[in-house]
Amino acid sequence: MDTDLKRESKATRKTKDKITTSPTKRWFRRLYTQRHLQVMALLGVVWMLIFNYIPMYGIIIAFKEFNIVESIADAPWVGWEHFKAFMDDENLPDVIRNTLGISLIKLFIGFPLPIIFALFLNELRSVRFKKAVQTISYLPHFLSWVILGGILTTWLADVGIINNVLMALHLIKEPISYLAEPQYFWTIVITSDIWKELGWSAIIYLAAMAGVSPEMYEAATIDGAGRFQKMWYITLPGIQATIAILFILAVSGVLNSNFDQILVLRNSLNESASNVIDIYVYQTGLLSGRFSYSTAIGLIKSIIALILLVIANQVTKKLNNTSLF
Repeated sequence: MDTDLKRESKATRKTKDKITTSPTKRWFRRLYTQRHLQVMALLGVVWMLIFNYIPMYGIIIAFKEFNIVESIADAPWVGWEHFKAFMDDENLPDVIRNTLGISLIKLFIGFPLPIIFALFLNELRSVRFKKAVQTISYLPHFLSWVILGGILTTWLADVGIINNVLMALHLIKEPISYLAEPQYFWTIVITSDIWKELGWSAIIYLAAMAGVSPEMYEAATIDGAGRFQKMWYITLPGIQATIAILFILAVSGVLNSNFDQILVLRNSLNESASNVIDIYVYQTGLLSGRFSYSTAIGLIKSIIALILLVIANQVTKKLNNTSLF
């Protein structure tokens, strides 16, 4: 009895303390009890402020005529001049066509492939074989595009393995310089990007599939459902939220064409098919010294990406009630 009374009195005192203590004091008390976690979070906030928010001051370069001799503050204002110049640029149609062409094909082909791959990989019964396939599939992700670009350049050369195999199979009569022909560039870029990121992208979906309740599969088995029916009616709905979030992020990055990859694989012969926004900004900004002009292009790209992010977020929110914000 005495023990129960003590417990009740302690609980009563805690309740009274919560009522009498002001919300500010409770907030500081909770902050103190979580001080170690708060310090870790604070370091991340400081990092973001230094490397993500403070550099945003440089956006005003897009509205000025900046050069490396003067400071940003001393550069004269030119308003929307650089934005208008980009809209009148003769390279704009090719840049937009290449950027959207490569990115949209990657989105419609490269986005669902990791989902399909993860679905079939999840159905493998042999754990050893499953681990071997998964390891082999995501190994290219850890290689930089400098290394992979050199490998692809060697494979696609006139005397490379691709030409040798195709000629041995009598599919072509003479070797083709694939990287010298603009009509092959999009296919090379999209295929190599899927090859590099397929296994790594599937890891997220495999982790989401691990959270699907096994009882649902057992109930489906009792009802006589096959493996493909389980995949369609249980696994896919179980990872629907993960797919929606990754799709939102993929749509927002549709103007990103993988700068590293294209920079390694492009040359003067395939320039008409490889001149995307990121490459054009690099050429005009760093190589030609038109810093204000390239900043204006980058700002336009960021605004469009933000608009696409909001649109994709609202669409997925209405379709399956899943969104980033």
